[in-house]
Amino acid sequence: MSQVERNSKVQKLIEQQKFNREEISGMTDSQIEYYHWLYFNDSVYDYM
Repeated sequence: MSQVERNSKVQKLIEQQKFNREEISGMTDSQIEYYHWLYFNDSVYDYM
């Protein structure tokens, strides 16, 4: 993941108060992608 993409995802997680900067600083790119997916990506099943 590029640094720009990582920063964008980190900022969204912080804005939604899911995590603080200290928690995120210890996360890997994969963890950040997972939590971003978990909280922000819609699924067709979300609307059923």
